[in-house]
Amino acid sequence: MNRILIILTAASISISILLVIMSYFVFREYTQIFSTILIVAVVVAAAPIIIFKYAESVKIKSLEDQFPQFMNDIVEAVRSGMSLPQDINLVSKNDYGNLTYYVRKLNAQLEWGIPFTKAFSRFAKSTKSKVIARIAATIIESHEYGGDLTDVFETISNTTVEIERLREERKLFLNSQIVSGYIIFFVFLAVMIGLQKYLVPTLTEISVRQLVAAEKIENKKLEMEYKSIFRNLIIIQGLFAGLTIGKMSEGELINGVKHSLFMMVFGIIIFGLLT
Repeated sequence: MNRILIILTAASISISILLVIMSYFVFREYTQIFSTILIVAVVVAAAPIIIFKYAESVKIKSLEDQFPQFMNDIVEAVRSGMSLPQDINLVSKNDYGNLTYYVRKLNAQLEWGIPFTKAFSRFAKSTKSKVIARIAATIIESHEYGGDLTDVFETISNTTVEIERLREERKLFLNSQIVSGYIIFFVFLAVMIGLQKYLVPTLTEISVRQLVAAEKIENKKLEMEYKSIFRNLIIIQGLFAGLTIGKMSEGELINGVKHSLFMMVFGIIIFGLLT
């Protein structure tokens, strides 16, 4: 997957560079078109990494959602008195969504004679989840140093459920902040539209009177320059507002990409239609 990502990233960067070079020689006199192509080039260059990271984040979230059920099944198997490898073999027949592949891979490694601590450590590392990695470290230490595994696994199972509950509570609590973020963006968009429709024409008329003798600047050209500036400000505001919302609601900046894309696309369309 990393090799594919590198190839796609290299290809997208090459396309972006060609777009920038082409726009420089063809559209550099047209500020609005040139700036639009630059924005498109940046999006094209970053698209493979953003898509890959977002898909990975969604996958990790789905693994963490299934992990509490996996731990509950382990607890039930441990209570029967079987060894941990036997417990893993038993629960590996269950369906855990995206986590199923990793559980069955763990079971296969145990059947090949790989020690439980080493196999479980690989299992946690392969999921790329920080939550699963921390819980796996506790399980490995408990297995190495002995103790009542039933109590240990019950405690860990309860902890995973509590972590998921707290995550959902945090998301609900921050919904008001998400709404506030969208309201702020829409207010900013309305301000930019108001400036472009009502203030800019007045400013450009004054500028034309002052500069017509020296440089013969046309009113329409100045309005287009202001429009390009305001449009770029809307894109910047949408990008960072969306990333902030993702960080607050889900704890990761990459989860704000969907909010950023919506705000930028919506903002550009509405700004273009109303101005």
